[in-house]
Amino acid sequence: MRALPDPAQLAEAIRSGDRAVLARAITLVESTKPDHQALARQLVQILLPETGRAIRIGITGVPGAGKSTTIDTFGSNLTAAGHRVAVLAVDPSSSRTGGSILGDKTRMARLVNDDHAYVRPSPSSGTLGGVAAKTRETMLLCEAAGFDVILVECGRRLPLPNTARRFTSWRRSPSSGRRRC
Repeated sequence: MRALPDPAQLAEAIRSGDRAVLARAITLVESTKPDHQALARQLVQILLPETGRAIRIGITGVPGAGKSTTIDTFGSNLTAAGHRVAVLAVDPSSSRTGGSILGDKTRMARLVNDDHAYVRPSPSSGTLGGVAAKTRETMLLCEAAGFDVILVECGRRLPLPNTARRFTSWRRSPSSGRRRC
């Protein structure tokens, strides 16, 4: 049995832009194993101060609407303008393996081959609402890795207020007791 990696070392590698470590960290975040979940929570806590500065854009629509093609063009324009773009494509899950089918990645040929872009399909795993259960944590990891634009592709129409709440961090102002973003 392999020992789990040190979260501080993972965090440092992510900060330095190591894509292989970023991919492994996202896999840890998506894992349902309790030891992986504990490590993922530690990692996100370490990296939290590096997050919150990226532009986050959700793209949704019915199947076949052209979301992946639009993202490929839009993302390529963003990287040409000097941005680092992460695409989190929430894919339908395979009924056999539970993993992502990877269809969206094949329709983003330019971004997949762009050094300033990172495309990560994530299985929906039956999660309702169009986003994967750990999309928020995955966005945080990508932000810590230096991506300044995060595009989240969802496969169905979403009630926007509910989706926005999932991606918004609320905090209480100590003096007023009111919540603010």
